[in-house]
Amino acid sequence: MTKTPIGIDLFRVDDLLSEEQRLARRATAEFVDRRFLPVVQRHFRAGTFPMDLVPEMGALGLFGANLHGYGCAGMDKTAYGLVMQELERGDSGLRSFASVQGALAMFPIYTYGTEGQKRRFLPKMARGELIGCFGLTEPDHGSDPGGMTTTARRDGAGFLLNGTKLWITNGTIADVAVVWAKTEGGGAGSIRGFLVERGTPGFSSREIEGKVSLRASVTAELSFQDVRLPEDAILPEARGLSAPLSCLTQARYGIAWGATGAAIACFAAARDYSIERTQFGRPLAGFQITQEKLAEVYSEIVKAQLLNLRLGQLADRGEATFLHVSVAKRNNVRAALAAARTCREILGANGIIDDYPIIRHLVNLETVYTYEGTHDIHTLILGEALTGMSAFGG
Repeated sequence: MTKTPIGIDLFRVDDLLSEEQRLARRATAEFVDRRFLPVVQRHFRAGTFPMDLVPEMGALGLFGANLHGYGCAGMDKTAYGLVMQELERGDSGLRSFASVQGALAMFPIYTYGTEGQKRRFLPKMARGELIGCFGLTEPDHGSDPGGMTTTARRDGAGFLLNGTKLWITNGTIADVAVVWAKTEGGGAGSIRGFLVERGTPGFSSREIEGKVSLRASVTAELSFQDVRLPEDAILPEARGLSAPLSCLTQARYGIAWGATGAAIACFAAARDYSIERTQFGRPLAGFQITQEKLAEVYSEIVKAQLLNLRLGQLADRGEATFLHVSVAKRNNVRAALAAARTCREILGANGIIDDYPIIRHLVNLETVYTYEGTHDIHTLILGEALTGMSAFGG
């Protein structure tokens, strides 16, 4: 029987991958197993991210892996998705770091920046020498980013930036922030993207305290008080809300794959535990209820894998839209969260300690279920596609 990250492959899903795609998955899986999993418990408890691993991630081509040129790996979309799957099999915080770096910081520079901006930032970001973050969400504007109050006002030859951004992954460790603000006019069409570098006067950040989810990840608040930006800080091709939303589509694509990796980790831990753990004179795996739970989780993983592979095919053909990505993010995160809860049950009391990975994935997935479009927002996106009627704001 074929061995895969799940352990078994009843439907030979692995046969649908190219050798290059398998290689990308295998290299990332080996990095996660060898370098990350031995330290994740310590970092999760401390609420820190293992920054010492960043250069190695860069050397493996994990940052902006699906971008071409400027030192990026140029992977196809499916290989990139498999990379995200393996990173989140380690931890949502690990995948979030790479996803923010690539999809939310490098992608907007790559897509909307000048040639000078691309040459200045992208090669160093691909190597992990510069860290990026993405400033869109605000304290009072989460699901409605168009309501943002951060402004960039023309002032001489540049801009004055004022406002606050919240829930920003990598915020306190970023060398450059991609910040979205309203310019003159104030409507959705006035939203522009700016590159704000660490150390710019008036730009500060603080890490958010008290998280019980995504603890092995840096989450911050960004503050801008009369931050003076030069003309070349603006991303010239980014105009309107569609620009930051296109970045979120890239990130959500990675989340759809990543959440599947978290489900795989939970399934593997629960299956192994059930085989080794004896109760009432026999292994837990020998009881019908345990087998029912494992069968349910495995079935959902396979369905998520197949959805991801089809999404990757469409993306590589340039045919995947934000709707396709939204459906996959909605389905796969919900399935992964349900899988984590079911697998936690199999471990009983041991399921709530971090000597096993399941509770860590479970609390992480509670965040993934909400960020980059809540489950309800993605439901409305699908609902509008199915009915032709928008329920947003209603």
